[in-house]
Amino acid sequence: MSLLRVRAFVKCLNRRRLFEKYPAGVSFEDCCQLCVSARKSAVRRISETPVHLQRRNVSFVFPKTEDAKKRVLEQSQLLDVLEARIQQLQSDVVLDVQHAKVQFVKAPSHGKGTSKSQPSRWMEKLTQERKNNVREKPTEKSKVTTSNIMPSGTAHKIISSAAKKNRTQQTKLSDKIRAAVSSPVTAAAAATALQERAKELAEVEELEKRLNLQVSDWTSSSSEEHLQEGNEAVACGDIQLSICSYLEACVFVGDIERAQRFLLSQHRVMSRRRLLNTGVYNIMMRVWAKKGTLNHIGRIFILLEEAGLKPNVGSYAAALECMGRNPNCSPKVISRCLNQMKEDSLSVDDLFSQCVFRQDERDMLLRAIRVVEPDYQPRLTLDMNQGSSALVQDFYAQRENHTYPKLDFTQEELQDRFKRQLSVEQACTVTIDSVETAKPVTENMEKMRRLLAEQRTQWQKVLLQALRDCKLILANTNTKSYRLNLYPYLCLLEDRDHSLDEIGESLKILARDLGHRVFTKYSVRQKHQNQTVEKLGSIYSMYTDLLAKDTKVYDVLPREQWCKLEMEHSSGPTLQGGEISWPYIVTLELGTYLVDLMVKNLKINSDILNPAFERKLIPILYHMYTFRSTRQIGFIKPHPILTQMQQEATETKLTFDSYVMPMMCPPVPWTTVKFGAYLLTPTKLMRTVDGATQHELLLEKCQNLHAVFDSLNQLGNCAWRINKPLLDIIISIFNDRGSDKLDIPPPLSEAPKIPHFNPQDPNYTASQKAQLKREVINAKKKCSEMHSLRMDALYKLSIAHHMRDEIFWFPHNMDFRGRTYPCPPYFNHLGSDVTRAILVFAEGKPLGPKGLDWLKIHLVNLTGLKKRSSLQGRLEYANTIIDDILDSADKPLTGKKWWMNADEPWQALACCMEIANAVRAPDPAKFISHFPVHQDGSCNGLQHYAALGRDVIGARSVNLMPCELPQDVYSGVAQQVEAFRARDAESGLMIAKVLEGFISRKVVKQTVMTVVYGVTRYGGRLQIEKRLKEIDEFPKEYIWDASHYLVRQVFSGLKEMFTGTREIQDWLTESARLISKCGHTVEWVTPLGLPIIQPYHRTRNQVLKSTMQHINLQITHDTKEPDTVKQKNAFPPNFIHSLDSTHMMLTALHCYSAGLTFVSVHDCFWTHAITVDIMNKVCREQFVALHSQPILQELSNFLLQKYCSGLP
Repeated sequence: MSLLRVRAFVKCLNRRRLFEKYPAGVSFEDCCQLCVSARKSAVRRISETPVHLQRRNVSFVFPKTEDAKKRVLEQSQLLDVLEARIQQLQSDVVLDVQHAKVQFVKAPSHGKGTSKSQPSRWMEKLTQERKNNVREKPTEKSKVTTSNIMPSGTAHKIISSAAKKNRTQQTKLSDKIRAAVSSPVTAAAAATALQERAKELAEVEELEKRLNLQVSDWTSSSSEEHLQEGNEAVACGDIQLSICSYLEACVFVGDIERAQRFLLSQHRVMSRRRLLNTGVYNIMMRVWAKKGTLNHIGRIFILLEEAGLKPNVGSYAAALECMGRNPNCSPKVISRCLNQMKEDSLSVDDLFSQCVFRQDERDMLLRAIRVVEPDYQPRLTLDMNQGSSALVQDFYAQRENHTYPKLDFTQEELQDRFKRQLSVEQACTVTIDSVETAKPVTENMEKMRRLLAEQRTQWQKVLLQALRDCKLILANTNTKSYRLNLYPYLCLLEDRDHSLDEIGESLKILARDLGHRVFTKYSVRQKHQNQTVEKLGSIYSMYTDLLAKDTKVYDVLPREQWCKLEMEHSSGPTLQGGEISWPYIVTLELGTYLVDLMVKNLKINSDILNPAFERKLIPILYHMYTFRSTRQIGFIKPHPILTQMQQEATETKLTFDSYVMPMMCPPVPWTTVKFGAYLLTPTKLMRTVDGATQHELLLEKCQNLHAVFDSLNQLGNCAWRINKPLLDIIISIFNDRGSDKLDIPPPLSEAPKIPHFNPQDPNYTASQKAQLKREVINAKKKCSEMHSLRMDALYKLSIAHHMRDEIFWFPHNMDFRGRTYPCPPYFNHLGSDVTRAILVFAEGKPLGPKGLDWLKIHLVNLTGLKKRSSLQGRLEYANTIIDDILDSADKPLTGKKWWMNADEPWQALACCMEIANAVRAPDPAKFISHFPVHQDGSCNGLQHYAALGRDVIGARSVNLMPCELPQDVYSGVAQQVEAFRARDAESGLMIAKVLEGFISRKVVKQTVMTVVYGVTRYGGRLQIEKRLKEIDEFPKEYIWDASHYLVRQVFSGLKEMFTGTREIQDWLTESARLISKCGHTVEWVTPLGLPIIQPYHRTRNQVLKSTMQHINLQITHDTKEPDTVKQKNAFPPNFIHSLDSTHMMLTALHCYSAGLTFVSVHDCFWTHAITVDIMNKVCREQFVALHSQPILQELSNFLLQKYCSGLP
């Protein structure tokens, strides 16, 4: 940490050097925005040099009039005040700089009426402060060489070169170093820190000397310049991506002339040429290589040389491919090309290992090489370097006892399932039946459905013609050729690609979804054109040999097998990568253009429902605005006539994008950061906000992510099926009237009626009108919430109903912290109690001798009862209520309904049914169970903190230490808070007396749970306030005081129970603050080697201009400056989340090697009842293995190397 502080000081010195480069007329903020804190109460750390420059300029001004003289005097006074204020606010560094005194030329007075300028009050105050400073000024000055960056409110200490002579300063300095060491001082490290105090002091003093000698060198590589270069790289990368996607779209639609003209126009102008890279030129090289025109490729090589760029493997591959297509190509030409490659330090093998091939490019390349080297064979090697992390080295090296599970399918069945999934993804959309009760078809319903079908056919024709007209206009528009337009993207649309599924959305969301849908279809068509679909089918067919139950047993993982098959069948196109993603702004602009096209061209007759009306064509979609808070949002709304037609038609079909549905076959294993999951649908390994690229760039640089890939593949290979009896019960309640108690949203018919009143009615008083307006707003809000919840439940239940007779899979990816998620967004096992209850494992396993006991214990866990009881106590309780369990299973809606009082009622009911089936089986131990049994972490975040800090008391409270009874940290904190309350009540504190009898586990649970994830006292108070409001008996007038009191007691209780947690959190927070203050985002690497970067930056606004509406985009990713507040507040919880995901991945890998079925919901692990004991053993072993690593020391080393490597 001390090095981080020195680094921050160097940044301040660099600011001073940077100011000296600017002329006097440049303002402070214009000189260096990094020197200005962007907070509202910003403290501007401005070097004094610009003030001197401005004062010198002022000294040469000869005022001609009294007003001018007055202005000059005021300006001088203002400069003095600014100078003093700068000295006050410079918290980072105090520079010993002598200031030149400003000399003003006294102008003669003109006229009698001239009044003498009186000094202002702030000038008098400044004079007084200067006098005080003179009296307090020490006689001996210390030369400052470094600074100490501390949180606001703490004293700023300055390391002086005279510290060797001053023992007091030595003590303070040593204490400061000890407080800011590179890793948090735990109890075990405290003694070591004391012993090494003198050594650290000597190192820092030596560092001061080197700092003085090499300030100029550091300035040249300052963090500001590095940040500026990084920002330019990000902006340049966005432009390059836009250019590449535009060229690829032109090439895909066959408009080669437009692509070539555009590239040349970019190349001709130097300012635009600098934005190009070799990959942009390679796009056109591939085009000419397909055509066999070597002279065009030669010209592009000349363009590369003019641009100052070097050809890469893609350039040479295109040239050699072109030579391979030309049978008359001279061997000398090929030899010259190969020799030039060697001069550029590229080998022939690099062409085959690094290039992405399409169609027959690889075969043509090989043909050309064999003209001069007839016996050449590409030397491709399978990367067997499985993991650099010590945590997984044994897992990959020692496989003698591994028993990888097989799927309960034959190879032929898996191959048939692949074909079904392929057809779904090729269509890009799926239409399914809605689960809402189908009403009897009336004559009016038939009429409305017929009218809608006719209108949709007409609208399809109109849209197609409008699109053709627009493309014709854009193609012939006389615009500058270097300008990007939407013409090639519009040409990607096929005649059947127009739909009206999404209306009633905000324009931004609707445009984004439409643009993304076009890109998805384009990607699928690209794979067909590149001939990768045929090769994918061939390799997948062979890959099923690993998974099928009727094939031999392998000792390799799915990723390894897939890579091996790809290497063995390397001929033809490359499956991995090759497709260029579109920038977010392009996707949004294309979607906006399509929405505008629909709004302008789709119309309907006004008398279609009522012939009495005058016939005229009216738009079916309207663009209007509404306000959300203070922001104006554009919306697309359907005309009431269209809404009425849809409501009366009561259509029973729902259409989804194909990626929304679970997969019908096992997912493609993740083998690289760009390849895995779905067959054709583009999927990101790491989820990011729209437009962010920093995560993808970071992952591509990472050499080894095999353990991460393998854990994601293991989660995705778990097969699922629907619990049909339970699904039918849920659908029946859904179609009846819903149930708030059971989390089944009611229909809108149950929504409150929106009151109607005339605001102009004089019978209402002003207060009555205000009350009625509030009631209208609340009713509309309630209706909107009910509609949203109802639609969410409709989607989930409809998808489940569609898959009721299927077996399916959920491909997985992860967020930027490494936490894993299923890719299908609506229906998955991470959902609510309802969706979890209707999912069971497709593979069944016998319960075994202890499986039934685990089912009973799991049921008690789902009820939320007996949390302080042992496992044996919970089992005994389950046996005492076996009659209620059987009654719930047999008569769920007509019996005692015991299951409805559980914390998770639907999962409890599903468990009751499983237990009933098991106990009624002839031999429960042989009963085949598909039911997943959960093992949940005990406040998992606190477990990691307790393990990191070796906190024995905290570890015992979260069940990391052996105990006779399971410990409940929430109850423990509640008891401690109650003890504090009783003590304060005896002291006479009123709020403590009011809270008597109201402090429970439920009141404090959420706050305790989220403290580890960075919740503040303010957020904790709101959580407790919400819980208190749910208690009907609690006096409402004391809620604010009670919540304010309780949150303090909860934090105090946690601090006593977890002594190391707060110290570690403070160290992580302070580290992130210093890093972001230097202009960097916080990065780290998980113990499995996954690179993490926090995506929190200051918001910048970008306006997307369209004919319909200007859309204001708030960009918070990849911008110039990190958001210091978010960076520092998010680092502790995100770091713990990354450890949590690492533990889960380790558990997944070892469960897979043991032949277990394993899935997770973050820190909640699922498996069959018979394998719970094995999973528990693996879970504990991997937790111990993880925290046996020097996690905090490795993090400290990484941060120092990453952010302090510029220090000598």
